[in-house]
Amino acid sequence: MAFHFHLKILEEIGLSSLWSSTLDTKLLCMQRFARHFGYGGVALILVAYLDELSISKTRIGLFMTLTLVGDIIISLFLTAFADGLGRKATLALGALLMSASGVIFTLSGNYWVLLLAAVFGVISPSGNEIGPFRAIEESILAQLTPVAKRGDIYAWYSLTGSAAIACAMALSGWLVKHLRDDLKWTSIGSYRVIFWGYAIVGIVKFLLAISLSKAVEANEEKETPTAVDPETAPLLGDNSEEPESSIRALLPKISVESRAIILNLCLLFAVDSFAAGLAPISWITFFFKDKFSLSEGKLGTIFFVTSAITAVSIPLASSIAKRFGNIKTMVFTHLPSSIFLALMPIPSSLPLAATFLILRSSTVSMDSAPRTAFLAAVVLPHERTAVMGLLNVVRTSAQCIGPLISGVLAGKNAIGWAFVAAGCLKATYDMGMLAVFAGHKMREERNAEDEDNAPER
Repeated sequence: MAFHFHLKILEEIGLSSLWSSTLDTKLLCMQRFARHFGYGGVALILVAYLDELSISKTRIGLFMTLTLVGDIIISLFLTAFADGLGRKATLALGALLMSASGVIFTLSGNYWVLLLAAVFGVISPSGNEIGPFRAIEESILAQLTPVAKRGDIYAWYSLTGSAAIACAMALSGWLVKHLRDDLKWTSIGSYRVIFWGYAIVGIVKFLLAISLSKAVEANEEKETPTAVDPETAPLLGDNSEEPESSIRALLPKISVESRAIILNLCLLFAVDSFAAGLAPISWITFFFKDKFSLSEGKLGTIFFVTSAITAVSIPLASSIAKRFGNIKTMVFTHLPSSIFLALMPIPSSLPLAATFLILRSSTVSMDSAPRTAFLAAVVLPHERTAVMGLLNVVRTSAQCIGPLISGVLAGKNAIGWAFVAAGCLKATYDMGMLAVFAGHKMREERNAEDEDNAPER
């Protein structure tokens, strides 16, 4: 009896699905953990590091904005051609660029050199995904995973990222404190150790990427040949269609039905991402450090707790989605986090502000796995990588101006208003998703209904 109860718990939180998944699926989750470990460590000290280099807060905001702009170009190119050039090779190349970026950050203090390194090496101002990796990996996971188990796999895929950020922030914060306070290192020297760690993470990710099998590559679409009447067929074949160029052949074809869905998603995701750009974790950590005079060690502990809570909450979303559907789960878990974000800068005491931060963290990522499962099911299989890449580019594009606005407000000691605006905009996005997609049926559901309604032959 106890065994069946424990088995039921594992099924509810999706761990049994992860356990029975392919080795490639597990390697992709490990890649995400490694990558987010690097993101989390850097996000905690990025603003402080640039501030130590005597860069103004407005220019720090501009740095984040230009990083996102550059990332748009790279992401759009790599995700558009990833299936044609090879997903495994694209992931491996990105890992090497991450490593090179970490090395440059440790050796240079020049604003423009660091900016180039941040763009090509995917230094994340938000601590979250901004590069091409997620779109490619989520497309692979959709290909490797049965529809019924996708929500579980995406939940644990998301959890690994949040868990990595939690561990990295705690380690980064206390390591910087130890180097600076106990070993008497300079602040800049202490921060640069974190970037050396980022370079090592890139190497680890590269090794994981080259360990993937050929099963991760895109399946070639095989079109069913149309029957040709031999009486009317031309002797030398039909030459009316011109052959596609080699570059165009690498690009996927997007169906007419998917285009309308993609347009709606682009508009809604743009609102959410603009709000996210106003409140990236780098500015939130700086807000707490500046307003409450916190050391990196205490800061790391606070954000370890919030990120750990985020990680623990993610598997619950998979269980909820099985009962209420992906869209309702997305909205009703994300909406409370939007409200708490808007409330966070209001208190003048650390305990109350930290409470709102923790409450926000308890549901902020619960929409991630249901959203990815929804995206994987709403478009055709051969469209996934390009569509997910396009949506990532839209999200990144919408985020671009946000860090600059937050930087300007931070320079005027008014960054709290950015968080209030971000919370309100995110709530608007939640209501929009519910209004547009609440009754939307997945392709698999429509196909099943068509089969049921099809006349028997």
